[in-house]
Amino acid sequence: MKKTIIFFYILCIAYTVNAQQRKEDAPVLKEKTAFQTSSPWMPEIDIRSDVAIVYGVNGNPSDGRQRMTFEERVKSWRDHGYNTHFMTGIAWGSYQDYFLGKWDGKNHLGEGQVEMDGDTIWHGRNIPYIVPVQSFIEYMKTAVIKKVIDAGISSIYLEEPEFWARAGYSSAFKDEWQKYYGFPWKAQHLSPENTYLSSKLKYHLYYNALKEVSSYGKAYGKSKGMDIKFYVPTHSLVNYSSWQIVSPEACLASLPGIDGYIAQVWTGTSREPTYFNGLSKERVFENAFLEYGSMVSMTAPTGRKVFFLTDPIEDRRRDWSDYKRNYEATFTAQLLYPMVADYEVMPWPERIYTKPYKVANSDSSVLIPKYYSTQMQVMINALNDMPLSDNRVSGVNGIGVLMGNSLMFQRFPTHNGFEDPQFSNFYGQTLPLLKRGVPVQTVHMENLGLDASLKDIKVLVMSYSNMKPMSPDVHKSLAEWVKKGGVLVYCGRDDDPYQTVMEWWNTKENKYKAPSEDLFKRLGINPAATKEKFTVGKGAVYVIRQNPKKFVMEPNAASGYIATIKEAYETDARGGDLTFKNNLYLERGPYDIVSVMDESISNKSYTVKGPVIDLFDPALPVLTQKVINPGSQAFLYNISRIQDKKKPQVLASASRIYDEKANSGSYKFTAKSPAKTINSMRILLPASPKDIKLTNSKGEQISDVKTAWDAASGTCYLSFENSPDGIKVSLSW
Repeated sequence: MKKTIIFFYILCIAYTVNAQQRKEDAPVLKEKTAFQTSSPWMPEIDIRSDVAIVYGVNGNPSDGRQRMTFEERVKSWRDHGYNTHFMTGIAWGSYQDYFLGKWDGKNHLGEGQVEMDGDTIWHGRNIPYIVPVQSFIEYMKTAVIKKVIDAGISSIYLEEPEFWARAGYSSAFKDEWQKYYGFPWKAQHLSPENTYLSSKLKYHLYYNALKEVSSYGKAYGKSKGMDIKFYVPTHSLVNYSSWQIVSPEACLASLPGIDGYIAQVWTGTSREPTYFNGLSKERVFENAFLEYGSMVSMTAPTGRKVFFLTDPIEDRRRDWSDYKRNYEATFTAQLLYPMVADYEVMPWPERIYTKPYKVANSDSSVLIPKYYSTQMQVMINALNDMPLSDNRVSGVNGIGVLMGNSLMFQRFPTHNGFEDPQFSNFYGQTLPLLKRGVPVQTVHMENLGLDASLKDIKVLVMSYSNMKPMSPDVHKSLAEWVKKGGVLVYCGRDDDPYQTVMEWWNTKENKYKAPSEDLFKRLGINPAATKEKFTVGKGAVYVIRQNPKKFVMEPNAASGYIATIKEAYETDARGGDLTFKNNLYLERGPYDIVSVMDESISNKSYTVKGPVIDLFDPALPVLTQKVINPGSQAFLYNISRIQDKKKPQVLASASRIYDEKANSGSYKFTAKSPAKTINSMRILLPASPKDIKLTNSKGEQISDVKTAWDAASGTCYLSFENSPDGIKVSLSW
């Protein structure tokens, strides 16, 4: 057991420098925005991001339309000016040649993840979620990664290393258990300790798979003179814990072969119901904000690159108005993290633009409405120019909540009647603050050894009601931080059955009944059964003997918790007034990003003074003011913050702009966007245009153009049918 503890500590705490830089003679291509697709290039999905991430050597397992080879699909995107990357699943994929025995003559379907009743968990026909045994790792190396590198791909994404918490009963998993622990498999449903051991093994198996595959790819690429980069597209720790999935998450920062992540956050993850004020329901914006925040917490201290993902639709059947409303919520949430400016603007444009979607509670299917595709393209083209910013979201930014990878270890099954409905012990610490307009941050305990982790945190909230420290060094770092002036708020009864699993705090010389006892000893305090406050060095510690799920699962139960946080911040951390509000606002370059929350301290609306362009309205109106009501968001272009107001420029557009040329009396450019969509753009000009001329790629003039001039803002509005070949626009005044 001690070896296991030390091993996991090394995995999670180790930090390595960034991957080696590009060779001086290699071309530097822009890689700010991207999308993933299993399709070859089509005019209907030519969305003009920087990178087309071509999915799967054998395509997407959910897409039966594949008629081109992988190499042909890559070439089709390169031929249209895209930088091409590669993505595939690491826990599943169209690997029928492996599963059905073509690769090595052995059938590998028995290596799927299996539940207690013996059922395999499937991702598609003949596609199980895999237990990543060594033969599968070798297949990934030689049949997938080598082929991709040979095709000239230097950026590879290994998607969703996922092991379901309810799995762990297959013969393949039992064999891996014996190899890893050195004793026979134990069924996880029989005890909390078995569950904990099972989760740690699942965690290790995908850590090892990513380590081996990325190491192989780096070395093979180097032998061909290529600098190969590996990224892991992964759900947030918040979502995996909520959905009862185990994944390596923050520990990947210790792998030199991993260069970054994609934060897979979208309506499908963020609409998972949460408790607040005694009511369980969807809270998409708040959930998305916490999900993106956990990805920032995981990556920012390490310097790794992270792309933020949003999706204009989702897998579950709804309707287009539902997709639109929740897309706006998740899109706003991602923009409220100004330290991230790289984006996967959408997955699967082929399903968004070309596939009619089933409408919930009906038999009808509807293709994406033109107004929504226009709005969506305005939004994703804004991401091409979205700047990094040193600005902070309005409100107090110095309050954090500690989280760790072991959050995933206690979600399934239930032991001794202890439950955590809808992951409420986490939301009990975060939602009462966020709903009061406090942009609460999350802090990964795996990164506590890095100086940047707690640099801006004045008050840190933590609980061991739903996670456990995987190393005593977590407590060492926390104690040092408190003694230097940090303020720690500990919430929990320490009464869940995982407190007594055989771990470092109760083995060898340690005889603690709960891991918090080790923390309290290092802090020099001895909390009783009630709320208490202690002075520790230059800092302070509050202990609230209540599991935080109570703060959200019961009506009006968070007042004492909030009062404690307010006292800790204002009195002990000397952070100034901890004010509460019902909104979050961020100024980011020319953009205003706003979310106004319901279920908050008031029902007041939030007003942004104009002139502003409403980027959530496909007509791109110029408003003298924008009023945002509770439960909604806004994405605005603030004309008053244009740096050079004399320069003609496209301010917002449902297309990407190329070949701009401006002189004293004219402004010309080319607009490109998918076929069968409608462009909408607003252009800053020094005067009302006297002549407006649009031509297609064949030089033919376009007559069906809507135009309008807004004298107050000095902007011209144009609307016309898009073309991926480009529409040339000429304006003169």
